[in-house]
Amino acid sequence: MNLTSSIRSAFTPQGALRASINLGNPILACRDADGAARGVSVDLATRFAALLGVELELVVVDAAGKSVDVVVSEQADIGFFAIDPLRGEHIAFTAAYVLIEGCYLVRDDSSLRANEEVDAAAHRVVVGKGSAYDLYLTRTLQQARIVRSPTSPTVVDTFIEQGADVAAGVRQQLEADAHRIGGLRLLGERFMVIGQAMGTPKSRGEDAAAFLAQFIEEMKASGFVDEALARHGIEGASVAPAA
Repeated sequence: MNLTSSIRSAFTPQGALRASINLGNPILACRDADGAARGVSVDLATRFAALLGVELELVVVDAAGKSVDVVVSEQADIGFFAIDPLRGEHIAFTAAYVLIEGCYLVRDDSSLRANEEVDAAAHRVVVGKGSAYDLYLTRTLQQARIVRSPTSPTVVDTFIEQGADVAAGVRQQLEADAHRIGGLRLLGERFMVIGQAMGTPKSRGEDAAAFLAQFIEEMKASGFVDEALARHGIEGASVAPAA
């Protein structure tokens, strides 16, 4: 990787590398016992800052939409997002480094048994506001009504409180909530596969975007991403194939 002073400057206009970390996706990040952010995205941000030879500052948020906003507004220099064409208007994405599953959750006594039954006018589907699931289902659901929870981790609680029909989100988060609450089940199959990528504002230039893309490919090829998933006990997510 050919790191030039102009590329370093493109990523660090404030001196340090500011990385947006979204705690709303447990696959990517969470808080440890001391309250500090930890996870695969934090590990990647730390490694990238070391590559640039600069200090790292974490901009920690609780929802995907907020993470996008701080990068688009250039309050952060890099972020970790599900790839989506709407977000791609202002953010230059790498290829995916991790693939995760989006699933539906219903009550045990729900008549729903398959994904294709969800999109009906009588159904309300709860998603995290601004999440990849929100963006995707807004485009694809034709009849069901979408209800937006403030963040992805609050989706199931909102689903229960509002008596909605379906909750949509990261498989692992839904499974954990089903275990916590009881009386809930996942529909059998995923409704989407989400590619999680790194991104930087397009204003930082093509050379910076290409450098970040190369960094992600090396992190996948070297085993760093796979080791990070194992280190943080992440199950049900897989390293994305080479671009």
